[in-house]
Amino acid sequence: MEVKAEVLAVCISEKKGTEKKEIEKAVLKPDWGIEGDAHAGKWHRQVSLLAFEKIDDFRKKGAEVDFGAFGENIIVSGVDLKSLPVGTVLEIGDAILKVTQIGKECHSHCNIYHKMGDCIMPREGIFAEVLKGGCIQKGDKINIIEKEVGPYRVGIITVSDRASQGVYEDKSGPVIKELVEEAGMEVIDCLIVPDEKSEIVKKLLHFSDQRQADLIFTTGGTGFSKRDVTPEATKQVVEREVPGIGEALRSYSMTITPKAMLSRQTAGIRGNTLIINLPGSPKACRENIEYIIKPLKHGLGILSGRESD
Repeated sequence: MEVKAEVLAVCISEKKGTEKKEIEKAVLKPDWGIEGDAHAGKWHRQVSLLAFEKIDDFRKKGAEVDFGAFGENIIVSGVDLKSLPVGTVLEIGDAILKVTQIGKECHSHCNIYHKMGDCIMPREGIFAEVLKGGCIQKGDKINIIEKEVGPYRVGIITVSDRASQGVYEDKSGPVIKELVEEAGMEVIDCLIVPDEKSEIVKKLLHFSDQRQADLIFTTGGTGFSKRDVTPEATKQVVEREVPGIGEALRSYSMTITPKAMLSRQTAGIRGNTLIINLPGSPKACRENIEYIIKPLKHGLGILSGRESD
């Protein structure tokens, strides 16, 4: 991609929760991040990037902020970072990074938010993992390589009060992961949340908007209990419902047990992400996925533009 993008500053912090400070140059380690930075590690948010233009706009509102104040590692100019899809590769100096997340959830508001009533990092910052290490510094040009077509990316959410409290072992999530990987897809993360609608919504938005997963499977919370709210959370998030998936899975499951008629599982699309509710039983998850996997791949192909109708 031909853009005139470059590094304006590099910042690190030695301790989490503290403001990052500008340094002359930095060394990036593969699958780790920037040497000496507290947020480096073996996870998907190894390096954070923020556009100077967004910082400048914030300063014009009256905020006095230095580089690194938003927790960003690399300040760049000349590119709208938020427009880069997950999977985009960035060549910076000697290093190569891959975008893994757009924006983030703000768990505890920072000093900037408390002072200004706003903070740009949660919606404008992006995160990346380091594919190739090297040295980066101010003035380095940034070469943006468009996202390559890879395996479908899947997020898995287990919805269970007991599993989230650690009193019950999550058995359904690992079954889904096994089957998804056998089908040639990539599992980007597996999360466990309680049967709270707001928590389910947050994780669905995390996988669909920030991680840009192609597919999200939830397991649990689809029955008659007052705590079973996964379908309601799903319907709150999706932009287009896909009723045929829930109907087909119920119909198939009823050939195995008549209790399947009690499942309220649903499915829908948010942006380019398909969300499917599965039952809480590991056995039922296996049966559902094995039944749906072939037509599901075709649906994902159409949704992602890889296949035509």
